[in-house]
Amino acid sequence: MIKISILYPNHKGSRFDMDYYVKTHMPLSIKLLSTHPGFKGVSVEQGLAGAIPGSGPAHVAMSHFLFTSMEDFLAAFMPHAPVLQGDMPNYTDIEPVIQFNEVLIHQ
Repeated sequence: MIKISILYPNHKGSRFDMDYYVKTHMPLSIKLLSTHPGFKGVSVEQGLAGAIPGSGPAHVAMSHFLFTSMEDFLAAFMPHAPVLQGDMPNYTDIEPVIQFNEVLIHQ
């Protein structure tokens, strides 16, 4: 199984509309990507704090998509990339960090 992590670093002065992200962008993403048979799940997280008491989180938000393979994710994502990437200015000015991970343990 593959996990695609989309991380939004917490940069001072950056903009991130969590309400729009959770109520509009991610439901759209889920609607479009979950139709692919390789889709296995998704989680959306909001950063709360860093490891040092009183410090801010390293990331303001992150989402993690689970797919059976990278090829399945790309097949699900690429036809919708213009719509999903075009929606990004509606909720953020942060350039996300995207990482593909092989899931070794999942319970």
